[in-house]
Parts: sequence; C-alpha cells; structure tokens
Amino acid sequence: KLTAFGMTRRAGRSASNDPGLASLAQNAPIVCMVGKSWDFQVTEALGIELDENLSMIADSIAHLKTKVSEVMFDAEHFFDGYKANRDYALSAIKAAYEAGARWVVLCDTNGGTLPDEIFDIVTDVCSQIPGAHVGIHCHNDTENAVANSLAAVRAGARQVQGTLNGLGERCGNANLISIIPTLMLKMGFDVGVSKDQLTQLRRISHILDERLNREPTRQAAYVGDSAFAHKGGLHVSAVEKNPACYEHVEPELVGNQRHILVSDQAGRSNILARFREIGVDVDPKSEAVGKLVENVKQREFDGYAY
Repeated sequence: KLTAFGMTRRAGRSASNDPGLASLAQNAPIVCMVGKSWDFQVTEALGIELDENLSMIADSIAHLKTKVSEVMFDAEHFFDGYKANRDYALSAIKAAYEAGARWVVLCDTNGGTLPDEIFDIVTDVCSQIPGAHVGIHCHNDTENAVANSLAAVRAGARQVQGTLNGLGERCGNANLISIIPTLMLKMGFDVGVSKDQLTQLRRISHILDERLNREPTRQAAYVGDSAFAHKGGLHVSAVEKNPACYEHVEPELVGNQRHILVSDQAGRSNILARFREIGVDVDPKSEAVGKLVENVKQREFDGYAY
C-alpha cells in the first residue's frame, strides 16, 4: 500500500497549523510518521523539553487519524533510547499508540543493537503494547539486521520494515529477500506472500539489481548463484543421493536452482553430474572420466576457472 512518510509536527506549532502534516494528509491512505524516542536525541537534536516531544507525537497522530485511514509511528533510535532511559522510550511509543497509531515501529536507527537485546526489549514492549501493533525496523551496521528482525518477530512483533536486497543508508537495511523466505519456510508465518509468488524471489532480486546497474551478489542467501552451488566431490556425491544432505531448502521454492561446479575440488561425481545436466550418457566407471577430473584439476591449478 502506498504510504506517505514524514515527521511529527514542529515544536511550537499546532498539528492543524503544521505544513508538514498538511502535506502528508493529501492523497496517500496511510501515513508513516517518524519521531524521537531517545531522551538524548530530544534534548540534543531537537533542543526541546521531553514532555513537549511526547505532545508532538500524540498531537500529530491524533490529527492525522482524522485525515487518513491508517497511521504508523516509527520510533527513531528506540533501542538506544530504551537502554538509556527505558521509561521515556516506552512513554514515547505509548503516546503514539494511545493517540491511535495502528503500528508502533521500533527502530534500531544506529544499527548497533544485537539480537539478544532486540528479543528482550521487544518482549518487554509487547507486554505493554499488543504485538499485533508492534513493528521492527533494523539497520545493518553490525551485519545483524536480518537476525534482529527475526528476533523481534519471535518476541512478538508483527510488522517488519526492510528493503529489497537490503538497500539503505550506510550499511543497508534489513533484507526482505532473506527475511520473507525465512519467515515462511523456517518459522511458519503467513506474510501475505503465496508459495507461487515466493518462486519469483530470485527474479525480483535480480531485476532490482539490473535496474540499479549492480552485479547480483553471488553469495546472497536464497537467491544468489552460489546459494545452492556445490563444489567439493564429497558434497556433490551426497547431494546427488539426497539434496537435503547439503541444502537447507529446495532451491525451486525461491526460484533458484542447484549448480554443480567443476573445479580443483571436484571429483568424479561433479563431472558425471555436469554430463547429466547436458543430457550426455557416460559410463560412471569409464577411465576417461577419471582422466577428465585430473585434467580439470590441473587446469584450475594453472589458473583456469570453470
């Protein structure tokens, strides 16, 4: 759904006389509003009293509730704020919820919170605000945005904000391309994506990279070329017998496919698998297969790559 994004009213203005709020209430059916929940940010960045910030949050949401069908509140710096002053951080999101916010979204804006902290804090929040109204918004500065998002869901949050391929400022945002299949295939959640739609995941990820003139990440979870690639001979032999030996899900579920690589780590199983892929019947016991394996390994040693 199309969602307009903006901030709370300015200090010293009424909600009905704030040009920013007026622009948000034009055509979009949903508004997402960002506001401060860390006392340090309120006094240092905004330079206002703590109570004034709470009034700005409540007034803005109550005003927009009369103009649009749904309002959500992004609590900026929530986790840093909670760790510095739990009571004030909670008072900020309660002000939003009690003023009519459909969603209260907890933001790890600086990206420095770890999964165990996320779980504990979101658990506390969900004991005071229903989880059906709690969301999570994570940044990837410690490479934990996906893990943090999943920890929040386990703790009770029921909205996840993220981006395709993890695009975002600094180190990026939580990667929905990883989160969606994990919630569906690993955690059993209904996320509004059908099984048929999930098979388009790799395609969607690659289309976005093409539009942005970026090379798709080969090691990307679920959708990368290497996600279901097998190189070592022992691995390939086992995968040929049962893919579950070295694959955590079926690649087809996310629109990917298995790749059997031929390299200096390859064995007879790799070569035979590649022959099967191209429809060539070869005697598995053929002496030529063994010679081909040795030839490939020597060429890899000489600098060739296959």
